[in-house]
Amino acid sequence: MKKGICYGTLAGDSIEDRFQLAREAGFAGVEIGTQENDADRQNFKAIANDNGIDLFSVMNSKHWGLPLSDADPEVRAGSMQGVIESLDTATVIGASSVLLVPAVVNDDTTYEDAYQRSQEEIKKLIPIAAEKGVRISIENVWNKFLLSPIEFVNYIDEFESDSIGAYFDVGNILLYGFPQHWIRSIGERMDKVHIKGFNTNGFRWTGLIDDCSIDWNAVMAALSDIEYDDYITAELGVDANDPVGGVHKISQDMDRILSGQI
Repeated sequence: MKKGICYGTLAGDSIEDRFQLAREAGFAGVEIGTQENDADRQNFKAIANDNGIDLFSVMNSKHWGLPLSDADPEVRAGSMQGVIESLDTATVIGASSVLLVPAVVNDDTTYEDAYQRSQEEIKKLIPIAAEKGVRISIENVWNKFLLSPIEFVNYIDEFESDSIGAYFDVGNILLYGFPQHWIRSIGERMDKVHIKGFNTNGFRWTGLIDDCSIDWNAVMAALSDIEYDDYITAELGVDANDPVGGVHKISQDMDRILSGQI
């Protein structure tokens, strides 16, 4: 498995600073956000190449503010455009996946509406993703949607498309499940994996190991069982007290996690 880190977790005043830090800390790749024009996309790609960094995934930027599940067709259209921009970004930088939060259930959007509307919109995106050779990877987040592994995989399978897969976040799932169970349920649908720390007793985000409730050995055993061998990507906040050292600490913690010896 390869070590990745989210662009927002890296400290630095420029793209160059952040990619250099990623390389020095031992990360093979960086997940970036959607870029809205080819000039910015090419710039990210060039700087990544200069630093020996793989840009393997794009985090879509509009799925929270403009959910695919919204009742307003104009909002959904804006969300669709955001996914298309993410797919275009992935194509230019050579990424294989676009992370997508598929829907948001709230006071105005029922669970059933979120399911139906999001699937209708994503189906329209499948031909675009297939043409570009980029997978749309559905992520589990705190959106009050797809709350069991059975439902999560059924939602993905109902698209009947190789262009739709899963982006599993280990830390997010502790609120209502066990990551090792979800991993085995997802199986070959797994595209990418996010990791962060979470303490279930204190209901708070933590570092990857210290004060964290995740059974990392069980997680790694489950990933081994499904023969997952792609990126595991750290998605944590910047350490305000030691921004650079914090990135190195994340890398060191990931080395321990990947060894299966926590």
